[in-house]
Amino acid sequence: MFTGIVEETGTILSFDHGDSAYLLRISASKVLEGIALGDSFAVNGCCLTVSRFELETGELHFDVLEETRRLTSFAELKTGSLVNLERSLSFNGKVGGHFVTGHIDTTGTIEVFEKRGNDYFLQVSIPEAQAKYVIMKGSIALDGISLTVAEVGSHSLAVWLIPTTMDVTNLKGKKAGGLMNLEFDLLGKYVESLTTGQSDALPD
Repeated sequence: MFTGIVEETGTILSFDHGDSAYLLRISASKVLEGIALGDSFAVNGCCLTVSRFELETGELHFDVLEETRRLTSFAELKTGSLVNLERSLSFNGKVGGHFVTGHIDTTGTIEVFEKRGNDYFLQVSIPEAQAKYVIMKGSIALDGISLTVAEVGSHSLAVWLIPTTMDVTNLKGKKAGGLMNLEFDLLGKYVESLTTGQSDALPD
């Protein structure tokens, strides 16, 4: 479980296909504090498990399934790309964002990304079938960043970004046409399941 408050950006060192999975190597610093094998990290909002780390060189290693690469924006990652990093939630501190699972629902394409005054306006496409999970002033995780929805359309959502968010996250390198990982509010999905009796569970 995560909060959507990005701790730092890491730099992709390599992202290559291995014998059984893709190997993702990331250079980082802050998130290495207290790290252990098997820890969960949100990488651009996607929950991954640490398979190896090197404190001396500041490296994190993750195994990435083909399915994960296919269903997220990871296919666009290349050496030098910046990614948002967050360690899993610790219940002895503050929760500054909203509850984020790290399970990506879909990807969206950046339609508008521009500076307006001192702040930034970001509009991202969403599949029409999933627009029901987005509400005005509700929460959305974009590339693992907890943000408040400012506008909702039938095929898009928009958020406003303060300069601090731009400084701390990988958004500084984003532009129109790029993909972002989207995770909709967990509470909304549970409410839908409870009220409609629908779930994604496999039949017996």
